[in-house]
Amino acid sequence: MCEVFKVRKSSYYQWLKSGPSLRWQENEKLLREIMDIFEGSDQTYGSPRMTKELKARGMIISQNRVAKMMRAAGIRARKPKRFVVTTDSKHNYPVAPNILNQKFRATRPAQIWVSDITYVRTKSGWLYLTVIIDLYDRKVIGWSMSKGLSAAETIIPAWMMATWKRPVTQNLIFHSDRGIQYACDEFSNILKANKLIIRSIILPEIRTTGLDEN
Repeated sequence: MCEVFKVRKSSYYQWLKSGPSLRWQENEKLLREIMDIFEGSDQTYGSPRMTKELKARGMIISQNRVAKMMRAAGIRARKPKRFVVTTDSKHNYPVAPNILNQKFRATRPAQIWVSDITYVRTKSGWLYLTVIIDLYDRKVIGWSMSKGLSAAETIIPAWMMATWKRPVTQNLIFHSDRGIQYACDEFSNILKANKLIIRSIILPEIRTTGLDEN
């Protein structure tokens, strides 16, 4: 190794005996921080945002040094997943009026529930997450994760969980967007079976979710 790098053996043994230099130790610490931030960003941070986050953690460092360390360690920001539409509002199913109308305050449990669908990155890949929140205490009382967007995979299992945790015994406003999962007959018939449930649907819009490209 010394012959390849044209270094004297005595210099190598002196380095071996003295241990890692202060600069080496600083680089090791910095690399651990970079790896922690990189994984926490879903591997999307390049050197500009990486440098900004390192400075926010109290480190004094230049973007040039961060870029060099990332290249040396083989750390490359991947392209973020493009926005995916989770709300298909172009359907012919009947929709209810917006009963809630931005009045997000409840005085008792199971008075107002709101629901939405997004997607999250997991070790198993990208999965759709459906949640139902009770506005009384802002708790998630029903949820489901799925690879598909059908009502049977998303809102129906989330609804079953919510009604098991908090049975509907008084009038309940259920508010959502006008996505096909909420408007389809399969889910609508479940709600219609309970006369205490009042449907409320947000005004038509296309909603998207995903990772911020910035």
